[in-house]
Amino acid sequence: MFEGFSQRDIEGPAGRLRTLQGGRGAPLLLLHGHPQTHAMWHAVAGELAKVFTVVMMDLRGYGDSVRIASDADHQAYSKRTMAQDAVAVMQACGFSRFQVLAHDRGARVAHRLAADHPDAVERLMLLDIAPTLAMYGNTTDVFARAYWHWFFLIQPPPLPEALIESDPVRYVRSVMGKRHAGLAAFAPAALAEYERCAQIPGTAASICEDYRASAGIDLVHDRADVAAGLRLGA
Repeated sequence: MFEGFSQRDIEGPAGRLRTLQGGRGAPLLLLHGHPQTHAMWHAVAGELAKVFTVVMMDLRGYGDSVRIASDADHQAYSKRTMAQDAVAVMQACGFSRFQVLAHDRGARVAHRLAADHPDAVERLMLLDIAPTLAMYGNTTDVFARAYWHWFFLIQPPPLPEALIESDPVRYVRSVMGKRHAGLAAFAPAALAEYERCAQIPGTAASICEDYRASAGIDLVHDRADVAAGLRLGA
C-alpha cells in the first residue's frame, strides 16, 4: 500500500512506535483514527509525498505500536501523553517543527499537540472531529446512538475489553461499517490491516483506555485550557 515509503520503529517515551516515511519537502505528520492504523492514509500518502516529507505513525495502542498498562487516571493514554509520542517521533526523524493532518482519535491527539507544543506545530488540519469537551457537553440521544462506542468503551474494565476480545474482527467491522457506505468504502487491504491489529493482545485494553482518558483526564486538561483562555487559531 505504501510503495516508496520506508518503515521504521522509533523508541518513544513508553516503547516502540511504528512509523513510515517518504517523500520530499516540508515535514507533514499524519495521525489516524479508531480502530484504524497508519494504513488509513494509503489512498493519499503517495500524493502528499510529492510535495511533503510524509511521516505516518501508529498511535500507542494501535497498529504495531506499543501497548502498555494504564492507571486509574488513564494518564498513559491521555492525549497529552500521546502527543508527546508524536513529538518524539518527529524529533527522531529530524524535525522540530512540522505540519499535522489528523483524523478522528488522531485529531484529538493533534489538538492537544498544538495546545501543548505550539512551537512544534506550524499548521494543523483536523478531520471529522469537534472538541471533546463540546462533544460530551452537548450529548444528545441522536449522538449517543450514532456514537455508541464512546459510551461502551469507557465502562469499567474488564467488561468492554472482554466483549471486544471475544471477536475483535466483528468489533472492527461493526464500528467501521456503521456509516451509510458500509464496509464497501474501505480498501480490502486496509480493512484487513485493521482486523489484524485488532487481534494483537492488549489492543482492546488500549482502545478502551484511549476513550476512558477522553472522558476523564483529557477533559480536565481541556477545561484548564478553557479557563486559561487558550485558543488555537491562525
